Amino acid sequence: MGLRIHFVVDPQGWLCMGLIIFVWLFNLITIPNVILFPRYEEEHISVGAIFCFYILAFLCIISLLRASIADPGRLPENPKIPITERDFWELCNKCNMMRPKRSHHCSRCGHCVRKMDHHCPWINNCVGEDNHWLFLQLCFYTELLSSYVLLLDFCHCYYFEPLNKVNLDLFVFRHELALTRISTFMGLIMLVGITGLFYTQLIGIFNDTTSIEKMANCCEEISRPRKPWQQTFSEVFGTRWKILWFIPFRQRRPLRVPYHFANHV
Repeated sequence: MGLRIHFVVDPQGWLCMGLIIFVWLFNLITIPNVILFPRYEEEHISVGAIFCFYILAFLCIISLLRASIADPGRLPENPKIPITERDFWELCNKCNMMRPKRSHHCSRCGHCVRKMDHHCPWINNCVGEDNHWLFLQLCFYTELLSSYVLLLDFCHCYYFEPLNKVNLDLFVFRHELALTRISTFMGLIMLVGITGLFYTQLIGIFNDTTSIEKMANCCEEISRPRKPWQQTFSEVFGTRWKILWFIPFRQRRPLRVPYHFANHV
């Protein structure tokens, strides 16, 4: 099953996503020029530290792009409903279309999304059944990159020996302290925000409850059959192999589960 493209025209979402890309570009330019390359030249770090940074930065931006353009599970205009599943569909009172239960109408995107968790302006897309796993990958790699940037900033300021060869005519060295503090501030904001978001997402999957259902304070999680957490995670990531959940560049294979069990409320 290939990755279906979904593009949302939303200036506010473009602005939020642009801020994320700006933070990514700032660290991609600042960290190598202020810390990695000078420290490598003076043999304070190995080339592996440089490769690790670029690999994490690459995985982070790829995860962001994939999550932002992936179809979250948009319902077609005329869905074909099998006779055996009609009892588990309902009419949307906003777009007057039939949809599976646990779907939600996104007012910003203007359509219904299967098992929608929330609309995220930072990726300019909904988070639903088909791209939830990509959103979790984005949170995972962003946490790793932010933690690594904070570690480099800390070691640069308090652990490594002072640099011997510094060209003070270069902008990055004339403003080294300011650039490092900005990088640290951005890293802390990203790490704290993503950690809280990642935690709430994981708890929601454990309980098989979307963010919209929790905000609505509904009773679906009580009347719906409870599933083992391994099954709920496997349904989100499309594989029962835990080692593959956060592997990049793979395609999600929806697990074949009984429809009434997966969507009954």
